[in-house]
Amino acid sequence: MTTESAYGYMGKILHVDLTNGRLEIETPDENFYRTYLGGSAMGMYYVLRDTPRGANPTGPENVLALMTSVTTGAPISGQSRINANARSPLTGAIGDSQAGGFFPAELKFAGFDGIVLRGRSPKPVYLKILHGKASLHDASHLMGKITGEVDTILKQEVGDEKAEVLQCGIAAEKGVRFASLVNMANRNNGRTGMGLVMASKNLKAIVVRGKQRVRVFDTKALAALNKVGPKLLPDNPDVDGLQKFGTASVLIFQNTIGSLPTRNYNEGQFENAEPISGEVMAETILKENDTCYACVVRCKRVVEVKDGAYPVDPLYGGPEYETLSTFGSYCAVSDLPAIALANQICNEYGVDTIAAGATIAFAMECFEKGIIGLEQTGGLALKFGDADAMLQALRQMVTNSGPLGQVLALGSQGAAKVWGPAAEDCLVTVKGSEAPAHMPQAKKSLGLIYAVNPFGADHQSSEHDPMYEGEISPLYAERLALLGLTNPPAPGSLDAEKIRFASKTHIFYSLLDTLELCQFVWGPAWTLYGPAEIVELVRAVTGWDVTLDELVQAGERRLNLLRVFNAREGLDRKQDRLPKKFFKALQGTGPTAGYAIDPAQFEQVLDTYYQNVGWTSAGLPTREKLASIGIEWAADYLPA
Repeated sequence: MTTESAYGYMGKILHVDLTNGRLEIETPDENFYRTYLGGSAMGMYYVLRDTPRGANPTGPENVLALMTSVTTGAPISGQSRINANARSPLTGAIGDSQAGGFFPAELKFAGFDGIVLRGRSPKPVYLKILHGKASLHDASHLMGKITGEVDTILKQEVGDEKAEVLQCGIAAEKGVRFASLVNMANRNNGRTGMGLVMASKNLKAIVVRGKQRVRVFDTKALAALNKVGPKLLPDNPDVDGLQKFGTASVLIFQNTIGSLPTRNYNEGQFENAEPISGEVMAETILKENDTCYACVVRCKRVVEVKDGAYPVDPLYGGPEYETLSTFGSYCAVSDLPAIALANQICNEYGVDTIAAGATIAFAMECFEKGIIGLEQTGGLALKFGDADAMLQALRQMVTNSGPLGQVLALGSQGAAKVWGPAAEDCLVTVKGSEAPAHMPQAKKSLGLIYAVNPFGADHQSSEHDPMYEGEISPLYAERLALLGLTNPPAPGSLDAEKIRFASKTHIFYSLLDTLELCQFVWGPAWTLYGPAEIVELVRAVTGWDVTLDELVQAGERRLNLLRVFNAREGLDRKQDRLPKKFFKALQGTGPTAGYAIDPAQFEQVLDTYYQNVGWTSAGLPTREKLASIGIEWAADYLPA
């Protein structure tokens, strides 16, 4: 199949060597696209192959891959996402991050499926991709500007308001380890510091614009699929709540089940949860619902605060559930406008809100326990519940300034190394990455996935326990049965069936991050579309007669490639650790009070997971496993 006759993909990968300014276009064959599909699996093909062992995460040798997929840009909900992969400057392990918005689809319309970035430019530059043509340009005038300003300037320079911009912010320029990539000034490739990797290459931004639409093999089949989802939306309470209240719709539920991390994960319920809930946001500061390209769900919050101590500009979107939690309950802050302002600052400067909020909560606990004092904080009394102190710490963090900000910019694990062993007891990190706001004390299989996930604790790398416990809805049961999950265990269990559920959905979510499908629209259970519809989508867009098993195997490729990269860098079972805090009894009230993960059970659970996915007891993929899923070449990167 030639590029001109391809369906679903543009057939072009842009390779940029920033050291010498050379741009080259690769045209992979159809087999390459069908094998890797896009996203994280395709990105890891280049990152594992071309990044040398032991590469400095902020060195020119660290390859950064930005990939869409064969479904990106198709006119249907939940497909406009882009993946970033490189070695993480926050953790030293593999970095992996997804973002939505309009940039991913626009990159496809501009003629490219992905971008592979190498080297380091001798001066700041930005990459312009307009209507199939790519070029590098001076970016010195963009340095030191917040994301909204850069977005405006680049749209004016290319002369098109519909151009889309992906950029690294001031935080990345300043060396903040968890700096993100930002598009639309409010959509982030958060987690793992991919913004710092881009900044280390002296690449400030990528601006794209194109009018070349993705060719769809069966437009009638896609149109039929497009009608199914919206019809189901009003009758699906999970998706309907997502549309009405955004991801913040789950905040009260999480609090009810004891899974809302409070005071740096010391408690599972926040007594002031209601004032920071999605419902209160909708009643008070919500301006409108925003969306990603072609999506009917419209889950993105846009908030505005005109008066008071914490004014908020709607340009920078609004806080998601994780942001409300990390800057809210983690820090015991119940002032919604203050949290919304924290979200704005993160988007202005380009940092991951989970890492930023959790790191400040960690510092608050260190301060309250006397591990650090006013000398370390620069005179700031960093106490739980103090919104002003939280915002002051954040401003220092994103600018890497002052005695406190310079330490917080390292992330909480880096800060603990500065503040001493006592601070380590306050960490909530896995592989150096801060835990998100879903507690394994209430969702037990999540603790397992937090530990084994290649890039650290992540709440969107597997399905959550309540979807497969006790009596589940007929829709969920029908969809999960397609993955071989037909016997939901009792609530709160962590038996062999629950581990099998975690293993299978870990792989399935890996498929979603390969097809770059939004996990709020496409998924194994509660979403607008399920596994069967994903098969229909890929068939309709590409014309390939794929099966669910074939697609799931692509998810396995992605997960194993991530794990092989880590193995090459010396990471194995020893890094599949949960923080000490998770093994200590939770304080406070609620259903998870007093609960602690059992260390002995955790080791047994790890063994079972490794067996389920075909890895050794040390957590390493085997040559046989890699060969069975069609990536035997990756075995050459395993440690001897």
